[in-house]
Amino acid sequence: MDAVTAVPPVVPTGRRVLLAAPRGYCAGVDRAVQTVERALELHGAPVYVRKEIVHNKYVVAALQERGAVFVEETDEVPEGALVVFSAHGVAPDVHEQAAARGLRTIDATCPLVTKVHNEARRFAADGYRIMLIGHEGHEEVVGTTGEAPAHITLVEDPDHAAEVEVPDGDKVVWLSQTTLSVDETAQTVERLRARVPQLVDPPSDDICYATQNRQNAVKLIGSRADVMVVVGSANSSNSVRLVEVARDAGAAAAYRIDTAGELDPLWFDGVRTVGLTSGASVPEILVRDVLDWLAAHGFDEVEEVEATRERLVFTLPKEVRSPRPASER
Repeated sequence: MDAVTAVPPVVPTGRRVLLAAPRGYCAGVDRAVQTVERALELHGAPVYVRKEIVHNKYVVAALQERGAVFVEETDEVPEGALVVFSAHGVAPDVHEQAAARGLRTIDATCPLVTKVHNEARRFAADGYRIMLIGHEGHEEVVGTTGEAPAHITLVEDPDHAAEVEVPDGDKVVWLSQTTLSVDETAQTVERLRARVPQLVDPPSDDICYATQNRQNAVKLIGSRADVMVVVGSANSSNSVRLVEVARDAGAAAAYRIDTAGELDPLWFDGVRTVGLTSGASVPEILVRDVLDWLAAHGFDEVEEVEATRERLVFTLPKEVRSPRPASER
């Protein structure tokens, strides 16, 4: 009888990954990406998209390969062509420009951003001065400001709140960009309220549920991780905020990357625990690539740390919904 060669047992290295949950795609991003994919299926290429549909290089490149053409403004779209508006929302004048060029439009604005637009219009109609907390030049801020430009003052952060010109009168309300840091926004509101005691809160929190959930998951991990890795693009506000949240939560170091190819082995010298998450516009395949890279470098234990479970799903825009079978009508 042939001797059986003994297989040595796998010895765990003790180096581990704390994987944040939830992470990656939120309902608004999933809706926006599916909108472009469905438009391509229904109408064929090219389908024009104003701005990046979501702020992620990989997603944009994948849609370009399928025939999406990304433009900065509607005047770059041939007259009569089909254009999709991004998840970040657009100002009313963009709709007007598209109509003037005879463009067929599909609005993929996240419903949570639309909620902020509706609030801005309503408060402006009621004579309120709106203190909009957000980052100057961000597409979402530009779109929201366009709803009521004469009524909106931008406040970028707590330091700006201490020096920005504040209005007199009782009708002052704050709204916010949906992808901000929860804690920093609270600090900004606190400083504004110290100067404007009559400051009115929005009817519901403007910061996106997904932004909050991803930040909460990072807070659970940050104090336990030697290094935090956030997968997300540089122009993704919520991804950049996750790096800040990780550092504030106690991570000794935190890095943002687009793909696993940007990981540097030197970051992990002497490290036992790596925290890993991804921004709300990041597909899971990019996280899996990072997990594979970490496993190849000795981080062979993965523990998922769940802050909450997300079940929200948004309906696709009517222009790209699949018709219901006759039996279901």
